[in-house]
Amino acid sequence: MGVRDLKQIKGDDASKLLKPIKRSRARLVLGRLWYTYSRCFDWYFGDKKYCRKRSTELLDYSVFTHRTPLLRKLKDVDMWMQHNKIINLRIAAERLDGIIINPGETFSYWKLIGRPTANKGYVDGMVLFNGGFKPGIGGGLCQLSNLIYWMTLHTPLTVTERHRHSYDVFPDSDRKLPFGSGATCVYNYRDLQIFNGTDCPFQLKVFLDETHLNGEWRAAEKLGVTYEVYEKKHSITHEYWGGYIRHNEIRRRVYNMERELIEDEYVTENHALMMYQPFIEYKPDEKIKNKESS
Repeated sequence: MGVRDLKQIKGDDASKLLKPIKRSRARLVLGRLWYTYSRCFDWYFGDKKYCRKRSTELLDYSVFTHRTPLLRKLKDVDMWMQHNKIINLRIAAERLDGIIINPGETFSYWKLIGRPTANKGYVDGMVLFNGGFKPGIGGGLCQLSNLIYWMTLHTPLTVTERHRHSYDVFPDSDRKLPFGSGATCVYNYRDLQIFNGTDCPFQLKVFLDETHLNGEWRAAEKLGVTYEVYEKKHSITHEYWGGYIRHNEIRRRVYNMERELIEDEYVTENHALMMYQPFIEYKPDEKIKNKESS
């Protein structure tokens, strides 16, 4: 039992690997093609057994639920992107709602959703790109992968593939979850994959209401443990090349039904290049003026 992030950058290596690198357009295109076709090969010729059964009948026990607001004000982001995101989330959620992961099966976010295209009804939404954002078909689906990843950390399912956000694009605004507790997604090579190594089937429920994206993991049997996910070692470092990198470690506590601590597990660590000024500059003259005017 446990959760592991297979894409890890350790310690001082983060500073070197997160330093911005300018790559040619040709390299970006060829790299994307390589990873896209490699993923397709894995889906259809690999040795994993991917889940595909969906059911409208709910499994008996609720394991964990979570919801996130559909609309948030983000700096310099037009609200039409947020409203279009809702359209994209609704289409993708319908592809995942009710999916069952039986023992020995793997959940693949992109294999179940498929490529987001205009023909399927997807529209332009916000897509994070190289530390900024731009409009793109299917934009906004990271909110769904973030939700599923966070909920999965509260189950005995094992995350076998998760990609962290390499950039911290927006300042915290009413953040309720630890920094780095999400999972970025790019069709199809940045996938979210979850393995059921238990002997119990699990079922995913995701749907939208008027204001929120809602999710739930359910199980065929009642679990004997609960989970508490938290962050540790949060820090911001000023790098030699001028930028700032944000770091933390995600861990989780496992409790039995008597709320006795069984285990304190390492989950993953995060390192993200900050795209905004992390500290407010102190100006003594302004403080003096404020005092004089009060």
